[in-house]
Amino acid sequence: MLNERWDTTELSKERREEYVRLLKINEEIFTLNTRWDTTELSKERREEYVRLLKIRKEEREIAEYLVKAVCDTDCNKNMLSLFYVMMKDKTIYDFGDYRELYKKVSPNNTYVYLENDYSIGYDFISYLYPFLYKGVPLAHAITFMNAYLSKLGFKDIFYPIVPATGLKYVAILYKLPDVDRIAVEVADIDTVATNTPLLALIHNVLGAKHRTKRMTCDEAKEIISQFISQKLFAGHTFIEAQDIIREYYQNHNASLAKEVELIKEAYNRIFRPFRLEYDLNTKQFQGGQRS
Repeated sequence: MLNERWDTTELSKERREEYVRLLKINEEIFTLNTRWDTTELSKERREEYVRLLKIRKEEREIAEYLVKAVCDTDCNKNMLSLFYVMMKDKTIYDFGDYRELYKKVSPNNTYVYLENDYSIGYDFISYLYPFLYKGVPLAHAITFMNAYLSKLGFKDIFYPIVPATGLKYVAILYKLPDVDRIAVEVADIDTVATNTPLLALIHNVLGAKHRTKRMTCDEAKEIISQFISQKLFAGHTFIEAQDIIREYYQNHNASLAKEVELIKEAYNRIFRPFRLEYDLNTKQFQGGQRS
């Protein structure tokens, strides 16, 4: 979601008007307000608007369903694993169970790849930027990359990658440490893939072998290493961007404000995430604007 507090004073009048127009469109999509007048848009723009609106509606439904599934007392006793796969009928499988059952339940019936950090509770940075934070630990790769390789039909015994060709979305759920509040972000896998060079990196590492849908652990690690080394966030890698954001928020380094804003814009442009926050005390949802 575009940040309404972003400073537009240095922009030209035309750029400010364009910013406000995009902000309005983004807000309408975010709130799912279908009453917005699209008559002045071209046919192609209207179709694109409707497509984005449909994606946002699906993402909201997924976010709300996952939050309720994870936060439900009875269900939560059984949802202590890190990775899950949700099917189109909303059945949720622990990743280990899905790995054993995927041929029986059909990879084409998969829908959402979920990372569930409800019981872990990372720091404030991971709460604000969940898709960014997982760039560090190579042991688990990056959740989006796990989802994308699974969607392409790859399988790896070390990484949480197994054929799940029907996947459409990837979601990450975090609980804010020491606070009864959680956030979930949902992203369209194809959209993120289009906005990153991951497919090209896969082809570069595997060559013609990518057609076999098989890779070694070393090859998977190399793809991960190359991906997190890409300067996708305003000229910064995953890890560099994390360090800048952490320095800004935790050490209150105000001189990094503009750099953090640029990283935030890049993050939103790449992942186009739908974000929802949930108060565990009031049991209320709200759209989550990053600080």
